[in-house]
Amino acid sequence: MNFFIVDDSAPIRAMLANIIEDEDLGTVCGEAEDGSEVYADELAKKRIDILLIDLLMPNRDGIETVREIAPTFSGKIIMVSQVESKDMIGEAYSLGVEYYITKPINRLEVVNVLKKVCEHLLLEKSIMDIQKSLSTLQQISIPTPSNAGVKHGSRAGMTSSTGSGPIINSGKNVLLELGIIAESGNKDLLDILSIIYQLENEGVRVTPSLKDLYERVVEKRIGHNTCPAVIKKETKAGEQRIRRAIHQALDHIAALGLTDYANPKFEHYASTFFDHSQVRLKMLELEGKANNTSTPLRINIKKFIQALYMEAKENM
Repeated sequence: MNFFIVDDSAPIRAMLANIIEDEDLGTVCGEAEDGSEVYADELAKKRIDILLIDLLMPNRDGIETVREIAPTFSGKIIMVSQVESKDMIGEAYSLGVEYYITKPINRLEVVNVLKKVCEHLLLEKSIMDIQKSLSTLQQISIPTPSNAGVKHGSRAGMTSSTGSGPIINSGKNVLLELGIIAESGNKDLLDILSIIYQLENEGVRVTPSLKDLYERVVEKRIGHNTCPAVIKKETKAGEQRIRRAIHQALDHIAALGLTDYANPKFEHYASTFFDHSQVRLKMLELEGKANNTSTPLRINIKKFIQALYMEAKENM
């Protein structure tokens, strides 16, 4: 990753550069002591992935600079400041700033935020590469007759994902935001979205039971006529993958809240996908303040799936 640091304090710039280099997070390709020295075309020439910028600077502050470069800068922007005004922070987020690091600089906080941003960028690039590959394949593929193939069983319609592409693409974006696009359970969750979407198009407005959804996912992949014992085994494996992915999403959201409790993404996803008490307990656990004898968190999987579907559908 290529970094660019903007801060009117030379010690702060040096501290951030040292953290980036010591943690092998990337390369600091440039620095500036004021926003007036930062231009989108220069950032593009240096192929900057992540811009760390101070909020308050003498000539052109961080807000003005972000407003200037946001329309053409394709990288991630992290605001660095001791300002705690929610109005100013909110304005920064509205302009495209995704993370906020508070001063005085805390090494652990900086490392945590930068690793998350780097991970997010890598996942976005991977998804873009996959989408480009799929686009290329679609352009060179030969159309097949609409009645090609043989349908099996009363749920044969479930074996085709025709018409569910938009919900899948939207679902991938939500999973990316939740930090679980790379988890093994993400494919199971996307298949469930496809199934619910097709059922809704057929007039079914009630979400099926989790057991039914898990079985439909297995049947969609390996066929309805598969041995019941195999379906049962694969259903159980899929349920475990989904459970692990959801717990990972909770970890991601809780960590985001620890980094910046006012982050709009944290405020939205924490309340949409989880109960407040669950998120709070996970945050305490990550801080090392939770009681080790406490029982494991019980996640409402159906609530998560319903929230994921509604979020994906809304963003289509």
